[in-house]
Amino acid sequence: MHIRFDVPADPDYPGRVAAALSAVRLRRYGQVGALLAAAGAAGLVAAWGLGWGERLTPLWIPMLVGGVLAMLYAPWARWRARRRSGRYAVDGSYEITDDNIMMRSGVESGGIAWDGVDQVRDTHEFWIVYVRGTPATVIPRALMSAEDAETLRAFMAGRGLLPPR
Repeated sequence: MHIRFDVPADPDYPGRVAAALSAVRLRRYGQVGALLAAAGAAGLVAAWGLGWGERLTPLWIPMLVGGVLAMLYAPWARWRARRRSGRYAVDGSYEITDDNIMMRSGVESGGIAWDGVDQVRDTHEFWIVYVRGTPATVIPRALMSAEDAETLRAFMAGRGLLPPR
């Protein structure tokens, strides 16, 4: 397998990559925030229902507010990542072989060996590549030809990195 494709200097592309990677890393904030907010709201309702509202309100309100803020942190961080990464738009390319994924962005380049890849997750625009449980890079499907994308999907499924269709 030898797949090569270019990445144009699109100012929106680095923001989409940053949003995809940060969405994976920040998902827990939303989940923990929802639990905190639900516990805070339930505690507040129960305390006021039992007539203990004035004594226990200082406990439940910060929990409720903290939960809402934790839920809002992930969208805020993704928005900031998109806004700040627009200035990083440079021409780049990917070269994917049976051995590794080589990426070039401007004058910098780097690679990831397939042997080090733990898993690959499929999103609507990218394949997110994980190394040691951490999202390391993305492979943009939209910039590949349909044949190359299907070849790469079959390769990754054959290695057990993606579930077969």
